[in-house]
Amino acid sequence: MKFIFDLHKTMLENNLILVYEGEFTQEITKSVLAMAERNMDSIGEESSTKRKVFNVMVECLQNIVKHGDEESSVSKQAIFMIGKKNDKYVITSGNPIKKENVEGLKSKLEEINSLDKDGLKTLYKEIIRNTSISDKGGAGLGFVDMARKSGQELEYDFKPLDEEYFFFSLKTTIKRI
Repeated sequence: MKFIFDLHKTMLENNLILVYEGEFTQEITKSVLAMAERNMDSIGEESSTKRKVFNVMVECLQNIVKHGDEESSVSKQAIFMIGKKNDKYVITSGNPIKKENVEGLKSKLEEINSLDKDGLKTLYKEIIRNTSISDKGGAGLGFVDMARKSGQELEYDFKPLDEEYFFFSLKTTIKRI
């Protein structure tokens, strides 16, 4: 019983309004998005802020769904959280990725974080023009879009899970209007 109280206390302290941990499917993604939308509607959030938050949430959730390795039980260990503070929303996701994909992803995120608003716009257009995007994505378009919508650097981390997988954490902050 102490665990549930401690979890509740932690969620309040971190202003978390939605947390989901487990397997992510398209149906679960739709439910998570609907719950977050209802929450923002109930507090009368500005529509432009809502659009940005919703867009970033979709990108985070799609990243988890598309890039999970279906053959591994470790891939079912994903998490998604959204928190609201007075002046901002914080959207955080985490999911396992294969060790061999860490450097490429880190490189993409470093490039994105090094760009200003105009640089992000140029990169976005360049990716759309010059890249054939597979079913799993991979061109980094979602991350560029998240950086553009948030106007902030994307915070990220990679922690080893075992010899084959790392846990990729991503945090995006969106200022409220």
